[in-house]
Amino acid sequence: MLEHLDLTKLIFGRLSWDAIPFHEPILLGTFIMVALGGLAVLALLTKFRLWGPLWRDWITSIDHKRIGIMYMILGIVMLLRGFADALMMRAQQALSFGDATGFLPPHHYDQVFTAHGVIMIFFVAMPFVTGLMNYIVPMQIGARDVSFPFLNNFSFWMTTFGAVLVMASLFVGEFARTGWLAYPPLSGILGSPDVGVDYYIWSLQIAGVGTLLSGVNLIATIVKMRAPGMTLMKMPVFTWTALCTNVLIVAAFPVLTAVLALLSLDRYVGTNFFSNDLGGNAMMYVNLIWIWGHPEVYILVLPCFGVYSEIVSTFCGKRLFGYTSMVYATVVITILSYLVWLHHFFTMGSGASVNSFFGITTMIISIPTGAKIFNWLFTMYKGRIRFEVPMLWTIGFMVTFVIGGMTGVLLAVPPADFVLHNSLFLIAHFHNVIIGGVVFAVFAAINFWFPKAFGYKLDSFWGKCSFWFWLIGFYLAFMPLYVLGLMGVTRRLSHFEDPSLQIWFQVAALGAVLIALGIGSFIIQLVVSYLRRDQLRDTTGDPWNARTLEWSTSSPPPDYNFAFTPVVHDNDAWADMKKNGYQRPQQGFVAIHMPKNTAAGFIIAALSAAMAFGLIWQMWLLAGLGFVATLVAIIVHTFNYKRDFYIPADEVGRVEAARTRQLATAHV
Repeated sequence: MLEHLDLTKLIFGRLSWDAIPFHEPILLGTFIMVALGGLAVLALLTKFRLWGPLWRDWITSIDHKRIGIMYMILGIVMLLRGFADALMMRAQQALSFGDATGFLPPHHYDQVFTAHGVIMIFFVAMPFVTGLMNYIVPMQIGARDVSFPFLNNFSFWMTTFGAVLVMASLFVGEFARTGWLAYPPLSGILGSPDVGVDYYIWSLQIAGVGTLLSGVNLIATIVKMRAPGMTLMKMPVFTWTALCTNVLIVAAFPVLTAVLALLSLDRYVGTNFFSNDLGGNAMMYVNLIWIWGHPEVYILVLPCFGVYSEIVSTFCGKRLFGYTSMVYATVVITILSYLVWLHHFFTMGSGASVNSFFGITTMIISIPTGAKIFNWLFTMYKGRIRFEVPMLWTIGFMVTFVIGGMTGVLLAVPPADFVLHNSLFLIAHFHNVIIGGVVFAVFAAINFWFPKAFGYKLDSFWGKCSFWFWLIGFYLAFMPLYVLGLMGVTRRLSHFEDPSLQIWFQVAALGAVLIALGIGSFIIQLVVSYLRRDQLRDTTGDPWNARTLEWSTSSPPPDYNFAFTPVVHDNDAWADMKKNGYQRPQQGFVAIHMPKNTAAGFIIAALSAAMAFGLIWQMWLLAGLGFVATLVAIIVHTFNYKRDFYIPADEVGRVEAARTRQLATAHV
């Protein structure tokens, strides 16, 4: 009998029927809806025989363009989950006053706001930003793919399976109740003896490996694969911001990996790195997590600055004002982002000298950021501004981000931060810069580059509806939080006693509903645009009259991007080519060497996730088998040399000839 119990524990660990939330009607209803939706998707894939193309052309693809699109799809899917959490939090806070307790129990609310933060940063903003860099950067620098195509596929699937682990916690067990940065001692084994923090740790470890490898890949691509003539100071601004972003990724993400590994050791083997009573130091965790966490903010927003730079230049019909100063400002932000992390815990007793240093550096970092705002304004000055959807998002960003930046400078003053740090003022500031800076940029970029990826524009009516719902909804949702924060209302609470505060939370909830309408309008925009794709198709391949090299290829681009590697003479490469009467070559095509698709990235990532699931539930047999299988899969892939093929010269010629005829008959 004892042997049977030990074997059962070895196989199932802590996993039992109690892990399924049968007693939580909200979770059970969500599980049923997700299950029915999944079955419907499976039925459609089977009915239309899409399994083969899905596997061959997408899941196993090493094409940077398809991988970039899959990152964006992952971001959209996780946005729906993360925003559902936000809606629940806003509804709970609007209803839970006095004797009314709302509809979320405290332990469930804590899981929701932790999951919201983790999902929105790691599995919405990061996939969006990484997807944009993956899709655009190789074409902007005249490359046919990234430096390591297989690694690109593997990085994506590691990120995806990290998201799968977070989603699994919704239905099997529970997620962390610690806040999105999981400070000890709350995240220690005594404060959180359940599996929630383990889900947190292993989902971020799996996704973090993917992000780190993607950063290495894109740095190598930008440094080594630029077209002839494209010196560093001739790179597009988006490529510059991508380079700085990935330098930050490579510098910061190993710190996250290390601190989560130390927290894992504390929980699994009792090492007490972060237990003050037993010789550890909880403040060391706070320092390490923010040494990663503040550069992470700029990892998200720097590529978005590049997006806005491309859009402002295009829709004003002008060169970007102050290209050189924009590049230097980007580099300065990259360096300074590593010297400001302590402003996240001014209130924790570091001392006047330390707080003064980090307060000053925080104020200084606003200077190059402000310089960018002026560069965009001067680009717009006397420009022929076209108020297309991407430009609307850009103008909305400029107003919103400046407000967020000013409140950030206020919080950079340590005495002010002592008053406001634990209030809703800080929540409003953070969302002000992340939504205004990152989310607005993502929607601007999708509208801007969608015709490049799919060959037709997105419907402008629903795009404008999405923009206005988002903009108005944002101000209604977060301006009340500034007021509440100045009144001293504490963050992280699910219930309030003072009934005079309720109206502010109700206005904030209304704003969240408007943002939901904005997300819904975006989904409708995608569907309507697909149904009207023939009317929205633009045969020129450059519907916006853009200025950078990626628009010189067909829309959508061929697998190989460029039949001939372009020679660059200017930082507005495509505008320069058009000005000088660029002619596409008609002969001299050669066979193009391309890497084959591979299932190895998907398999290795899936096995890694299985190992992580075993570690979460202490299913040591599954964890051990997953680890061994992952190593075997890596070794097998390493010795699989037959991964290349050639696109014949005559096929390349046919594609380029068709593209030339398309350009010749296109409207201007």
